[in-house]
Amino acid sequence: MNTHPLTLNPPGSYVPASAGIPKHIVQQRVRAPKKNIPQTTLERNHFLQAVRHYVAEFNPVPPLPAAELKEHADRLVAGLRCAPIYRDYLGVLLNNEMWREQLAAVPYERRLLLLPKCLRVESKCPAPFDEFGLLCKQCGLCTIQDLQAEAEKLGYATLVAEGSAIVMSLIQTGKIEAIVGVSCLSVLERAFPYMEAAAIPGVAVPLLQDDCIDTTVDLDWVWDYIHLTSDDQTRRLDLGALRDEVDFWFTPAALELIMGPGEGETEAIARAWLMRAGKRWRPFLTVAAYQALRRDSGAPLPDDLRKVAVAIECFHKASLIHDDIEDGDAQRYGEKTLHEEYGVAVALNVGDLLVGEGYRLLAACRAGAAEKLEMLRIAAAGQRELCRGQGAELCWMRAPQVLTQTQVLDIFRRKTAPAFEVALRLGALYAGEEAHDEVGDTLKVYSEALGIAYQIRDDLGDRGAAGESNDIAGMRPSLLLAIAHDKAKGADKELLRELWHRRLPTGTTTESVEARYAAVGADERAHTLLETYKEEAIRCLRDLENPNLKGLLRRVLGKIFNDVEIQGWCKEQEEKNGVANGVRSGTADLAAGQPARA
Repeated sequence: MNTHPLTLNPPGSYVPASAGIPKHIVQQRVRAPKKNIPQTTLERNHFLQAVRHYVAEFNPVPPLPAAELKEHADRLVAGLRCAPIYRDYLGVLLNNEMWREQLAAVPYERRLLLLPKCLRVESKCPAPFDEFGLLCKQCGLCTIQDLQAEAEKLGYATLVAEGSAIVMSLIQTGKIEAIVGVSCLSVLERAFPYMEAAAIPGVAVPLLQDDCIDTTVDLDWVWDYIHLTSDDQTRRLDLGALRDEVDFWFTPAALELIMGPGEGETEAIARAWLMRAGKRWRPFLTVAAYQALRRDSGAPLPDDLRKVAVAIECFHKASLIHDDIEDGDAQRYGEKTLHEEYGVAVALNVGDLLVGEGYRLLAACRAGAAEKLEMLRIAAAGQRELCRGQGAELCWMRAPQVLTQTQVLDIFRRKTAPAFEVALRLGALYAGEEAHDEVGDTLKVYSEALGIAYQIRDDLGDRGAAGESNDIAGMRPSLLLAIAHDKAKGADKELLRELWHRRLPTGTTTESVEARYAAVGADERAHTLLETYKEEAIRCLRDLENPNLKGLLRRVLGKIFNDVEIQGWCKEQEEKNGVANGVRSGTADLAAGQPARA
């Protein structure tokens, strides 16, 4: 676990002994997509998941002639009830998904990564051209260098150029057996006959613009296709279905089977709190880690794994009860907090009970003696570190002072990352101590980056009237406040300094403070840090030798930060599933550009 010591000097003046911000990743320019491409990342992820459901159901076999591919795309347009202008985009996604498994079977060293030169920052790019394309100078201004460097490290041939003639000449050498490409829809349409004729696996991530200058792309998709490999036995794992299964474990009947019969009102309150709304990412991470490292990849999940997953949620829900009391929050999940509903004494006791229940469940699981002992040790160490992080914030509240961005991020590291690390490590340990020992260090780094990114997103999400526990109103340390204070000048800086000392000047509103955040670019900086820590989580997987864990943790990150629910793709599938009303509302939401409702 994280062992950074706390320094309180004097009480409240929190100083992290060691904390650093990773090197910033290259940020894509913010540009609106062309009108024939879904306008938001959320919409595009909805479309991708719908396509995967469609291909899994109907199993079209590539290569398909263009006319037949368009027929399938038309069916998807009708099923999704989306604008017909998206047909070509859906056709590209369909073609990608049909080739996906064949691509996975081709060794990296037999693949070509084809990137367009328009991803560069044209006005500043120092790279020259030769007859094959752009010769990247690794200047750090655009995303080309990272994509190219990672692909070449894996063994790809890479090319930054446009033109079907070059691609066909490489295919004809016999050295290239699959292509991962990035291009605009118009170029993809022209290149399609060549790909069909060659009949080699090819996936293409569409550019979001087609004006050939300073273009952008869904980078997460590019990274996923670059790393796709048949060595990863979890690549077909339906993370949505896995999460639904974990959610089911927190229904009344399932909890009674896992935990045993409840006894008395205190246990009833505790279990009702355990079943309340929440993302349940931590038990999901436990199961994901087990799935990646288990020896019998095709077998059903063991029933006893549920005890470990529910124990993880017990620890988390207990910490929420205690945090809400310490922070004085009145609402969580849109309802009264437990102490508001039952009083502080009852809430404290229920929180303590859930901690005990977590350890009881771990002790009762059928893991080996060595694995179980290590589970208990890791859970205790995580509990201790989480309390130290919360303690740093509570001590700051007694003697508040200005905190830097690094200091706030270090509090995030202590408060949020330990729960993710415990969740992942316990899942790995349930798969076997040897499996855990091989990946323990990576899980620690991944968890720290994931935890910080998750907390930054919470900070960003707590802004405005929709925020459940606004940090300005609660007078808590905030990354946005730290960034804004660093950047502000004059009267604005003095006002923000007052907030750091937990004083809201007369006439100052939450809205006016958030306006100051925006004026100095605090929101933008926080978003940059969010992407930086997400990328840090991915980067730490580079040297991981286990392809299952490497692939699954990449996809889990996308699931957590771009959660997409697709329940059926069309009327026939709705009727087949027997949930037509719920699916109909989801597809209607999709057509309107909103998340499908679970």
